[in-house]
Amino acid sequence: MQMELFSEIKYIGVEDTTLELFENQYPVPKGVSYNSYVILDQVVAVFDTVDQRGQEEWEKNLVQVLQGRQVDFLILQHLEPDHAGGIVRMLELFPQVVLVGNEKTFVMLSQYFVLPPQINTLVVREGDKLSLGNHLLHFYMAPMVHWPEVMVTYESTEKVLFSADAFGKYGAIGLTKEDGWACEARRYYFNIV
Repeated sequence: MQMELFSEIKYIGVEDTTLELFENQYPVPKGVSYNSYVILDQVVAVFDTVDQRGQEEWEKNLVQVLQGRQVDFLILQHLEPDHAGGIVRMLELFPQVVLVGNEKTFVMLSQYFVLPPQINTLVVREGDKLSLGNHLLHFYMAPMVHWPEVMVTYESTEKVLFSADAFGKYGAIGLTKEDGWACEARRYYFNIV
């Protein structure tokens, strides 16, 4: 699924309507969405990947949006598989990509993924900034929302918060647009956050 949020910020996430239980315990009768975003600026940043269940569709969305451009930064806000399942594929497609995360991200990364021996990394701390050209990213740590390495990223040009799991909800976007936000967001918050 692709959506243009702003002229240079695109949604390239994937809907999964075949999943019955989120994290093998929470019923999701209207599925889930795996959220991933791209900022196409002087340099390109991708925010999170998706669960391996949706990796093929995500890759198609990514390649189509890039129109031949390279990915410069992969912002790793959360390492849980529904956010990070495509990290290895990203490194295969774009070996030069810089993985951006905090210290805990890189301590945990090798515990979940088999990565090439040489990867490019950038460790960010509370309040650090990264310029993409016209867009400026600000990084803030959000530990235990709901893993210890979670961080959020604020893009100050368009005033967009990429919030990892902090403001999630159950349900695939296409199936829940008309349902409102509160009920499934409340259930998600109680169970996940």
